[in-house]
Amino acid sequence: MAVAKIVWVDDEIESLQSQKLFLENKGYEVTTFTNGFDAIEFAANNIIDVVLLDESMPGISGLETLAKIKEINQHIPVVLITKNETESLMDEAIGSQITDYLLKPVNPNQVLLSLKKIIDKKSLIAEKTTTAYQQQFRELFMALSDNPDYNGWMDIYKKLVYWELEMEKSDSPEMREILKSQKDEANKEFFKFVSKNYIKWMNPKSDEAPIMSHNLFQFKVLPHVEKGTSTFFILIDNLRFDQWKTIQPLFAENFRILEEETFYSILPTATQYSRNAIFAGLLPVDIEKQFPTQWKNDEEEGGKNLFEEDFFKGQLKRLKKDDIKCSYTKIVNHHDGQNLVNNIHNLLSNDLNIIVYNFVDMLSHARTEMEVLKELASDETSYRSVTKSWFEHSALNQALKKIADKKIKLIVATDHGTVRVNTPYKVVGDKQTTANLRYKHGRNLNYDHKDVLFFKDPREAGLPVPTVNSSFIFAKEDGYLCYPNNYNHFVNYYKNTFQHGGISLEEMIVPIIKMVSK
Repeated sequence: MAVAKIVWVDDEIESLQSQKLFLENKGYEVTTFTNGFDAIEFAANNIIDVVLLDESMPGISGLETLAKIKEINQHIPVVLITKNETESLMDEAIGSQITDYLLKPVNPNQVLLSLKKIIDKKSLIAEKTTTAYQQQFRELFMALSDNPDYNGWMDIYKKLVYWELEMEKSDSPEMREILKSQKDEANKEFFKFVSKNYIKWMNPKSDEAPIMSHNLFQFKVLPHVEKGTSTFFILIDNLRFDQWKTIQPLFAENFRILEEETFYSILPTATQYSRNAIFAGLLPVDIEKQFPTQWKNDEEEGGKNLFEEDFFKGQLKRLKKDDIKCSYTKIVNHHDGQNLVNNIHNLLSNDLNIIVYNFVDMLSHARTEMEVLKELASDETSYRSVTKSWFEHSALNQALKKIADKKIKLIVATDHGTVRVNTPYKVVGDKQTTANLRYKHGRNLNYDHKDVLFFKDPREAGLPVPTVNSSFIFAKEDGYLCYPNNYNHFVNYYKNTFQHGGISLEEMIVPIIKMVSK
């Protein structure tokens, strides 16, 4: 494919050298001019694919330059770059057949998006997706720099997921790369946001905290439970928001979706912490106090999620809701799934049925260890695809279809999400240090402070103190924590695997969906 030739005209072109370099690194040939006269002369003697044109220049203005270039070749696409968004200017520019316009200050990815849209019109859908994302790129860019609160972050993440799914319609690796860089930037800012606010959220008196794992039932589930109508609360473990969006159409066949919301998983974004917190209605530090024999820390022997039903009964009692008739079912294998299909009608006499379905978590762990699954779920797109295929043929889907014609309420949620890791960080610890890749706790942890969120006193983060002087650290963005011994082996083994426990939009902002039968 021939190299696209770009002409960029701006009287302050010297300040745009880094942007020129960025476009050249993306494979474009960029010729720059500081005035319209030189650009017009160049256009008369050379083939040009796109002109990037500053609207406000001394000597000859952008619009005058545009008119002269169009006289030479009416079909050259021109992108007007302006500080001025007045209606009269836009009318004149559009009348002069500009192809696109960008508002200053421009971000290099914005320029790249515009060029992609103009040069690579592969298909109508791809073009439409590109145009729509381009329009929202700036909004997302502004939202990120606008110091968003926890609601703002939920909005930003939902929009990023929306575009990620839309991009699957556009066969453009470059477009996906732009979106990925925007998502990476979002995760970088999100880590700073969580680091700054997490301790405040853990304060029970704080009224500036999102709904999190430990108060999910109190505020988002129990208010919907009523006598005479069976409510099913289904927790699909480790289900990211993008995976929910992939299986949503399958739910929509039989159920009417009333509310699609998100909440925040507590840290660590790991099953034994976030899921126990959901069912206990307590932070882990308080679960340990109230259930000292049932709570187990990472390094202790035995299952870490064996007492969810006990914890939940404790929550109902504390909230004075223990008159609710409820059941608790956990599905961990195919046999359990078949039992659910066969017995689901028997659950309809309960006010509340809790079903915990372990599959996505097993998929992410198996993917780390099995080459065939790494191939099947090599990236986010294929990971979503495998999730959809699983749900479509799952016992859970079969069971729900059997009761879809009954008057029921359905709430689907998860405990935490997962993130694909690519950046190794070195951590030194003693024998008591935990093996998790996205968080660790131990007594003598040694690490680079800029790579992690650190709690010297775990209680500040609502966490138990496993051993005297234990501290917790949480990996940021797409990082994973490796020991120096056998370092290269572990770096290569875990690179590009889906992990959880740390701080990322994908792990912390997770779905809770309310539905009713149609």
